[in-house]
Amino acid sequence: MLIEVAHYLSILATGLFFLCFLFAFILSAKDIFVINLVSRVYTHGFLFLLISFLIYVWLAINDNFNVLYIAQHSNTNLPTFYKISSIWSAHEGSMFLWIVFLCLWGVIFNLFTKNIQDLKAKSLGVISFVAVGFLLFLLLTSNPFLTILPIAPENGADINPVLQDPALAIHPPILYLGYVGFVIAFAHAIAFLVNGDPSIKWESLVRTWSISSWSLLTVGIALGSWWAYYELGWGGYWFWDPVENVALMPWLAATAFVHSLSVSIKSSLLRIWTILLSIIVFSLSLFGAFIVRSGIIDSVHSFANDPERGLYLLGFIAILIVISTILFSFRLSILASKRNIASFSKESFISINNIIFGTLIFSTMLGVLYPLIYEYLYDQKISVGAPFYNAIFIPLTLIAGIFLFFSIDSKWQRSVKIINFLSPMSASLLIAGASLFLINYFLAINDYSILLSVFVGILILVRYMFVIYEYLFKRKYSNPYSIIAHLGLSILIISIAFNSEFSSERALNIRMNESDTYRGYDIKFDDLRLEKSSNYDAVIASFILNGSDGRNFILKPEKRKYFARGQITTETAIKISPLKDIYMTIGDQLDDGSWIVNIQLNYFIRWIWFSAIMMAFAGLMLAYSLVRGKR
Repeated sequence: MLIEVAHYLSILATGLFFLCFLFAFILSAKDIFVINLVSRVYTHGFLFLLISFLIYVWLAINDNFNVLYIAQHSNTNLPTFYKISSIWSAHEGSMFLWIVFLCLWGVIFNLFTKNIQDLKAKSLGVISFVAVGFLLFLLLTSNPFLTILPIAPENGADINPVLQDPALAIHPPILYLGYVGFVIAFAHAIAFLVNGDPSIKWESLVRTWSISSWSLLTVGIALGSWWAYYELGWGGYWFWDPVENVALMPWLAATAFVHSLSVSIKSSLLRIWTILLSIIVFSLSLFGAFIVRSGIIDSVHSFANDPERGLYLLGFIAILIVISTILFSFRLSILASKRNIASFSKESFISINNIIFGTLIFSTMLGVLYPLIYEYLYDQKISVGAPFYNAIFIPLTLIAGIFLFFSIDSKWQRSVKIINFLSPMSASLLIAGASLFLINYFLAINDYSILLSVFVGILILVRYMFVIYEYLFKRKYSNPYSIIAHLGLSILIISIAFNSEFSSERALNIRMNESDTYRGYDIKFDDLRLEKSSNYDAVIASFILNGSDGRNFILKPEKRKYFARGQITTETAIKISPLKDIYMTIGDQLDDGSWIVNIQLNYFIRWIWFSAIMMAFAGLMLAYSLVRGKR
């Protein structure tokens, strides 16, 4: 009975969102009574949707296997935490959560925005239109409310074992919040274009929402990288998997967008860029939903394998993009600024930044789509891997880093003479050059791309050290959030460079009670035991590692076999230190009794995630400061 109530409430919510869309675009959006009506209809639509979702969560917690989706993706033996996370472990449930979060952003915007705001009604109308499109997709092609009649199974089929992990339980919700949060900027951009009044400063209305979404997207991507590192057993932080790439593209566009927002707010320049990027960011988020749920790519991250679903999504995304593009083209004349961008101003550097990020987005899109197009034309599968992306990302990222270094001393809306750059630049170049010389002297790095990456990272780091000194001791104003975020970028560049240069791995064939050596570590296979858990059996190996410094420690990698699915997974064992991880997995037993054991030394990998946390923290603190400033 409860599942039918949840189903009905979702249908009712769809109807209310559609009414909200009609009221916003048919009635006068300047009439306060109409705005109040739109606001209340949207809030009630969200409440119905939220109650529907909470009922669904309740049914999952209580093992209601009459619901087909819960029977297929949950199990009575699961802890409550994983029963809840099983809802977004597969396509239908994750789409349900995705839509709830989309509408949640809208209701937060609705509650925290006064009804007198010029664009509020039409913005809620746009959000409602997007919500209706995806709710119809959920109800018509991916219905999570289907039931098993007349007799439900006694036990569920269980959640995918690799998803039975705390990080994977929180990674998708945070990533979804980041994805769909840009609906606020998108909705305002469309409302602004429909309104056609260039005096409306829509950019200032969306800055807090956009920075918050960017921060959550950063955290979501970092969590996904961390989970894949320790759970999937391959030991990397980025695989250039198509689904990873479709998360990266909106992040790149969003990074360019939040920088363009600053320009448009301060000087009303780059408004064309800002509008275009707001459309691109959300379109790329929707494109990610299409890639993950259409079944056109094979990935550990993908959910569905149904072309009909993919066609619906592709059609709906096309409608949104076509409408947005037509509006953008129609209003292009009111967006163009009559003023030129001053040379060596912050606006000029951000313009270059937009071009670089646009190139990175296009290159990533090409890497995702080209294998699909090639397979369609020639019926042969090809893959685009790390060499392609590295060849593009490394030089462009370093160029962007160099422009960032120059932009630190630039001013808003006015040129800066080159002579004014020389003093801080010279000191930074000297220190960075000396640091690079010492690093190369002691570490003997022969790869020039690594050396250049380290140099650019140190250059940015040192330059911001001077900025911090002037901020603290000379009371020269600087944006502290920008400092933290760009320091995070410098650490990211340096960490990736060192990780690429010094990390290594080796596969060992080793028997019980025998030893082997690798990179100064003596590795003894000490023990092997079978351990039973509530829903799996585990083979746990114990290795004693003795380092050249005399210290020893134990690593215990596992192989697990889950009862419900019969699936075998690899569980890593990791020794964490500030500079490196010692990472170990155990493979299969060979005919001679030995075991395949993979050991990796992953340098500076923790610093990669730390840099992402720094950037996300800076964004959240900036968003908080903007909210406080409006009070």
